[in-house]
Amino acid sequence: MSHEPTGAIEGLPENARRPLEPGEVYIPVVPDEAGVYEVTARAVTLGLIFCALFAMGAAFLAVRVGQGIEAAIPIAILAIGLSPMFARKSTILENVIIQSIGANSSHVVSGAVFTIPALYMLSTEVGSGVAQPTMLQVVMVSFLGGCLGVLFLIPLRYHFMVEMHGKFPWPEGTATTEILLTGERVGGQAKILALAAGIGAAYDGLVTSFHLMAEEISFRAVGLGGLLERHFMTLRVLNNAAIVGIGYIVGIRYAAIICAGSFLSYFVLVPLVHAIGTNVPGVLGPGTIPIAEMDPDTVFKYYVRIIGVGGIAGAGILGILSSMPSMVRSIGANIVGMSHQDERAVTEVPRVDRSLSGAFTLVGLVIFAIAAFLFFSYGIGIGGSMLYAAVCTALVMLIAFLFAPVAARAIAIVGTNPVSGMTMLTLIVTGFVLLKLGLSGGNGMFVTMMVGGVVCTALAASGALASDLKVGHWIGATPAKQLGLKFLGTLVAAVFCGLMMWVLAQADPGQGFGSANLPAPQASAMKEILVGIFGAETSPLQWYLFALGVLLALILRMTGVPPLAFALGMYLPMELNTPVLIGGILSWLVARRRESDDDETVKARTDRGVLIASGLMAGGAIIGAFDAIAAAIVKQVAGTTAPKNVIHILSDHAFEGIPGEVLATISMLALCVFVVWFSRSAKAQA
Repeated sequence: MSHEPTGAIEGLPENARRPLEPGEVYIPVVPDEAGVYEVTARAVTLGLIFCALFAMGAAFLAVRVGQGIEAAIPIAILAIGLSPMFARKSTILENVIIQSIGANSSHVVSGAVFTIPALYMLSTEVGSGVAQPTMLQVVMVSFLGGCLGVLFLIPLRYHFMVEMHGKFPWPEGTATTEILLTGERVGGQAKILALAAGIGAAYDGLVTSFHLMAEEISFRAVGLGGLLERHFMTLRVLNNAAIVGIGYIVGIRYAAIICAGSFLSYFVLVPLVHAIGTNVPGVLGPGTIPIAEMDPDTVFKYYVRIIGVGGIAGAGILGILSSMPSMVRSIGANIVGMSHQDERAVTEVPRVDRSLSGAFTLVGLVIFAIAAFLFFSYGIGIGGSMLYAAVCTALVMLIAFLFAPVAARAIAIVGTNPVSGMTMLTLIVTGFVLLKLGLSGGNGMFVTMMVGGVVCTALAASGALASDLKVGHWIGATPAKQLGLKFLGTLVAAVFCGLMMWVLAQADPGQGFGSANLPAPQASAMKEILVGIFGAETSPLQWYLFALGVLLALILRMTGVPPLAFALGMYLPMELNTPVLIGGILSWLVARRRESDDDETVKARTDRGVLIASGLMAGGAIIGAFDAIAAAIVKQVAGTTAPKNVIHILSDHAFEGIPGEVLATISMLALCVFVVWFSRSAKAQA
């Protein structure tokens, strides 16, 4: 039996990223020989463990700041870093399988958190008539959507991987492949990632679980906070390592745009609304008290934040419109790809080209249709209506069929998936169809969002799977094994994502979905669309503010400013956006070039900085998820009087006020110094 060398593997073949000449064949890093370990108990077990952990962490971060964890790269690093712990080092194909299974966490979570929190928000509103989804319903939405996304991409594998070889840049797939190919060197990077994750978990745990410093810095210690409050403004920084890591990853430009949206909300619009409102007698809906009696956060919640929601919706709509030409091409490619699928017997094709058959896809789609029909008929509490279930199943399959290649093509070209815009379009189409069929009110909103959740997860799954398949195509994994294990990974990710959604929904009133603690921005935009379609009673001013946000998104698009990033900043509370800006500034400081710096040194610093930021994100998110789970367990056992945080070694008030802020400020500065110093100490590889 032959075995892959355990040392570093050379880079990709010369023709990996360029179109092939007539008659030229691409031979991957691990060619079509037998005897290389690929799907092993170790690979599957590690992949599922990473999938579960990152699903919970990504869900927590996504509803907190509207940004999830891109799991493929850190999981690839961890897979190689853990390899020396075993008697036999993992082969590169085993590592491909580990990251391929673990990466399910990202796309399943993004599909769920963009949609499901909207139902939790609506269920708490008096008169909405929307029931709170159960954990099983959330799991089923995520699992069905993930499976559908995989099924629709199976026939497209040949088109994207073989026919379009070298014609797309595949940015995320390229980064993951580069890490997998560096072999032994990444073992050291895994130690750095683990160190950063430990620091992120310890830092955020000390803040939120142990209360050893203030959770929020308001600059009262230096007098700035009080000065701004006198002018009805506020400036706050959340003391959170994970969000600083997010800011580092998005970079200085997008971090500045996000924070600029927040500055517009809190420094311009909140004081403006308050100044106008002091001259308006009585209550002005959607507020519940006169504006003159509101504090800045209340003005933001009832008026300014709605503009941000409109901006998010407008950015999604504009994304769909700008993608129309690509959509048309992708739909055609979908049809062509299905007609070109290799139908030969599994044993008749080389291992590196061995995919799942068309018969498997067809049977899988039939099984999906039956399962979706039963779910929409009996699983969501609408009385077993056959008509609604049939229509919902048909809409899910049609829309996913049309948009799955769009998602894959977007990932191939720019590395980002316009899933939120496509989901908004799904909600609009589904909502109006169901409304015409007589389904209205709370039931209409609930069923429509369930359809949107399945579609959203399917599109996220298609895009992520395309990137995974490209990594496998370059390196030489067996496509059939990658695809088959995707279903198992999707199930695990759906279960742990559903668990996290349920846990977060158990938060005390005012601390759950839609609050400053868990704003869930994309889901809030989806909620407003549902409310508009199904005619729930709203204030005319609310729709005027929403329309202003849509118009603002158009203006930003015309001026070249990314409207989604700006609108997210307008919607999210300021304390969540300012640490994003801090992270962006750190990334700029690390990447600064001195005259004596060569390109290799700058790249080494940048790579280490991204590694540290990824670790802070992962560690902080996972400790936040576990803290939420522990709090939910205590609440279920002890009742509504359970403490906000589980671990208490000191009084809740021990580090509040000025002393807590001073300690938090010093700690945040120390964290920033560590990130910059440790990143810039990286040396170029020989």
